[in-house]
Amino acid sequence: MLLDFTTLSPRNAYQWMTSTILPRPIAWVSTISPDGVTNLAPFSFFQGITANPPTLMFVPVNNRDGSKKDTVRNIELVPEFVVNLVTRGLAASMNETAALLPYGESEFSRFGVAAAKSEKVRPPRVAASPVAFECVLDRIVLVGAGPLAANVVFGRILAAHVADAVIGPGGLPDAARLDLVGRLGGEDYTTTRETFNLVRPDR
Repeated sequence: MLLDFTTLSPRNAYQWMTSTILPRPIAWVSTISPDGVTNLAPFSFFQGITANPPTLMFVPVNNRDGSKKDTVRNIELVPEFVVNLVTRGLAASMNETAALLPYGESEFSRFGVAAAKSEKVRPPRVAASPVAFECVLDRIVLVGAGPLAANVVFGRILAAHVADAVIGPGGLPDAARLDLVGRLGGEDYTTTRETFNLVRPDR
């Protein structure tokens, strides 16, 4: 099978991409509006990109009507956010917060997600998340226009909250203890519990 992406509709291209680029980690992003209303939403186009300076990125695509997601609207007004990682135990709550709520209604309140105060940024973090990255906006890069077009959000990591319970014998987080979920195609997910090891060749 050969797919000619130059002929696919954005929706079909999205379906093929999300069914093959996997597993994708999930950024559960908390933001805040200028008047103090919090927002919480998941994004599976997410990755760390460099440690010098420590920076990550996530990608909220536009709504089906071409409008920006509330997360982007908030970050443009208050350029700070928290990326909370999602465990298997938090997956159902994360999924609930993917619902489209009216701008100005908090997913923390609507879905009963407990919040905790951040140290360096205004948006709160998800209290039960084992790892939460506090970030300040570096830049937003627009790719495309209209429905499903991308707002690539780059964030400078200022601090991270890491639960002691997920630290392994080597002093770093252990994948099995984290038990994070990753997005597959459609409505499927996977976890970090099953792993294998390969020794990298010398460079």
